Parts: sequence; C-alpha cells; structure tokens
Amino acid sequence: MSRIAYVNGAYVQHSEAGVHIEDRGFQFADGVYEVCEVRHGLIVDLTRHLDRLDRSLSELRMAWPMARAALVVVIRQVLRRNRVKNGLFYLQVTRGAARRDHVFPADGTPSTIVVTAKRTDAGLIAKKNSQGIKAITVSENRWDRVDIKTIGLLANVLARQTAREEGAQEAIFVDPDGTVKEGAATNVWIVDAEGCLRTRPAEHGILRGITRTTLMDVAETLGLVVEERAFTRDEMLAAREVFITAATSICFPVVAIDGKTIANGHPGTVSQNIREAFFDIAEKTAI
Repeated sequence: MSRIAYVNGAYVQHSEAGVHIEDRGFQFADGVYEVCEVRHGLIVDLTRHLDRLDRSLSELRMAWPMARAALVVVIRQVLRRNRVKNGLFYLQVTRGAARRDHVFPADGTPSTIVVTAKRTDAGLIAKKNSQGIKAITVSENRWDRVDIKTIGLLANVLARQTAREEGAQEAIFVDPDGTVKEGAATNVWIVDAEGCLRTRPAEHGILRGITRTTLMDVAETLGLVVEERAFTRDEMLAAREVFITAATSICFPVVAIDGKTIANGHPGTVSQNIREAFFDIAEKTAI
C-alpha cells in the first residue's frame, strides 16, 4: 500500500510530496515539529503534544497553520489513510516559503505544514526493551534553546551518527562540568543507589519530553520517588539503572555507556515496570 502525506491542504502520495525550494524550513531550519506514538489504534498523549507544539510555535513567533481542532482532523485522516494502528505520526510546521532573507517574511505568508505517518517494528522495539541498548556520551555543542522542539537538529544528527559508528544506539550530551543533559533524541533517567528516579530539570537545557512528563504520572501511580535533579556522568555510570525515554520507544533500558557496563548489564525492573504501566496511564485518543 502506498503511503499518503498531508502537505499544505492536500493529501498526496508520499513519494510525490514536496515543498517549495525556498521554504524556510529547508533554507534556515525555521520550523518546529512533533512526533507522537500510535498504539492499538489510539494516539498517545495527543493533548500534551499539541500543547508543546503551541509553545514551540509561540517561542518562535509563528502562527498555527490551522485551527487546533482542524489539525486533529488532519492527523486522524493521515493515520487512517495509511492504516496505521501501531506506529507514529510526524508533523512539521515552518514559517513558509518566501524570498531568502534572514528576517521574517511578510505578514500573511502562509505556513508550511506537513503530516506523515508510518508503522513501526514492534518486534525491534521489544528486542531493545528485553536486551537493553548501548549509549555513548558526547560534549554538549547545541544552541541554548533546546527546550524548543525545532527542526534544527544537525548536532543531534552528528551525535547519533557517532553513536552508530561506535556500536551504540544513542548519544548522551554532557556539559563541560560533567553534568548529563539529554540524549540526541531522548530524555535520560537514572535510578540511584536509594532507588530514587532522577532526571535533569526541564526549566533549561533540555527538552521537556512528553513521555518524560507522563512517566512522572506513571511513577506516582507506582509509588516511585522522582527527583528533578541534575546528575553527573560519573553518577550515571554508577547508577542502579539508566534508561532513556521518547515518544517512539516509551523507555529503553541502557545497559552500557562508553563501553562501561551499567549495574549487572541487564535491563532493570524499574524501567520494566514503568513501561508495562505506561499505556494504562497515558492519555489515549481514538483515531
């Protein structure tokens, strides 16, 4: 079955979809995006994803490309037309197409909006959860506003590519003082010696992940203590458990970092319990 994409008001063949060569997303990475999981025909945490989209657009002084309710209709249509029951949708909004100039285009320039959807490999995700993944650490070299979910991800791309070349699946950014920031496409958590869940505060320096936020609700339900407190690379390497969270994976246990085994080298029970309870707690919206 051929894939269908939504581009600027039309549902088109994915293979034929395109935007103008002077789109500001292409020229300047002047845009934002969201990725949202779909499981068993239900969209996971849609409200929180759209709330974050609203914040990202506001921070970049961009208007919504359409009414929020209309966007939900488009998302549902794209998922239905692609027959996605388990997978994800991706949406991207840019400041539109205009003569190349660093300043904003004229008022009234239409935004560019793209929505796509695809199925994911449940078997591969289950394998990563059962075996755990490996990660490396890299020096923080991104711009200061990583709290905005922009499409400017070159540093993240290079970090993830370095991880792959070193036989790992994720790269974790670390500040010059040794403090852990976040993964190239994930938030990072540890379980410390006292059994407390710790993750860096999201007020500055990391993206406030939607899965990260919902995981806190899950942790409360499970009676787990959560501290939003920074930790160092050394503390991470000495942790009882390390795991990463993202919309497309919920939480993957990390069993080795920079070639050093974490704990006993196997996925821990805390991440497993969180993953098993996550879908029961998360918001679910029917397609």
